[in-house]
Amino acid sequence: MPELLTQPTKYSIEDSNIALLGSDLEKNVREHAGDKELAWNDAGKQPGTQIWRIEKFHIVEWPKIKYGIFYDGDSYIILHLNNSIYTYKKTPDAQDLSYDLHFWIGSESSQDEAATAAYKTVELDDHLDGVPVQYREVQGYESQRFLSYFPKFICQRGGVATGFHHVSSTPPDNTKRLYRIIASGTHIIVREVPPDGSNFVPGDAYVLDKGVEIWQFNTKSSVGKERYKAAEFIQMLAGERQLATDVSVFDEGALGAGTFLAEIGLDGMPSYSTSSLIPSRPLALFRLSDATGEVIFTRIDAPNRSSLSSSDAFLLDDASNTTGPAIYVWIGNEASLNERRLAVQYAQAYLYQNRKEGGRAQFSIPIVRLKEGRETDLFLQAVDQLP
Repeated sequence: MPELLTQPTKYSIEDSNIALLGSDLEKNVREHAGDKELAWNDAGKQPGTQIWRIEKFHIVEWPKIKYGIFYDGDSYIILHLNNSIYTYKKTPDAQDLSYDLHFWIGSESSQDEAATAAYKTVELDDHLDGVPVQYREVQGYESQRFLSYFPKFICQRGGVATGFHHVSSTPPDNTKRLYRIIASGTHIIVREVPPDGSNFVPGDAYVLDKGVEIWQFNTKSSVGKERYKAAEFIQMLAGERQLATDVSVFDEGALGAGTFLAEIGLDGMPSYSTSSLIPSRPLALFRLSDATGEVIFTRIDAPNRSSLSSSDAFLLDDASNTTGPAIYVWIGNEASLNERRLAVQYAQAYLYQNRKEGGRAQFSIPIVRLKEGRETDLFLQAVDQLP
């Protein structure tokens, strides 16, 4: 049995296809994780969400009290059994269960963790008879579907390998934690970012946690919703601590804003980052084939719903700005075994071949795998918009 590295290789989404079945990496994952996963025994039996974290090749149930809290050094598997209003049914009377199955990769996750998450997601999909709609999620570019499960989505720095910290813990002296606050409908999205000005984005609010002090910074274009959610997050931090906490609020451009900026090493107003923007592209449909041993993408001319053939697999490149961009892989009922099981990895290969101009943002687009007869409304809407 090979020795585990004391410092596992960090997963790089820009240059790595993860967990291709039959690869040396997959064999290593299989050797450590085993073919029989006891964690799946209770998977998908009750409506709602279940979460597991990858810990040294193993699947460990994530405590329900921590649902919505993720660490950038980890990878997770998330299963959601839909209520009837969210099911993907051929007919209104169909009784089939409907699952969404996600694997989420933190930006600092190791190659082994990311590969284990991808491989074990396929395994869980098999355990559920291939019923789930499967999603690959990358930190910072999550699908709206994924985020909708959590009233508060909080992504912090740390992870199982480094010893993670709890969101309500008080930082040691001289430690600063900067959080970017994003309001999304009735939900709150909180992302811990390095405390420097390059992470400021117009329209968002920020919270600087200093332990005994918590500071809020409102950018000029932030609106009441973002500012209210930032204050709500501060109340959560302060309310879970034993010590009294002083709270200060700063507005960009107002008197005193420089105090906040100086605290994170800036002597003036921050420059705004646009690195997370994904260039728009026209909708396109491709037939996917691995019959030659190499995955090939053939563009379909004048595509529509009738272009989807049960004997093949298809990739839909959807850069819609309405709900966020996505890469869909539609699997026909008669598609090959590899096309069914490697759909997510094949979609990654497509991203590497065709979407290099946008950097990490392009490679991080959510990937969604769907089977014939279990299409989501978003996928069907995108197909109907094909030129």
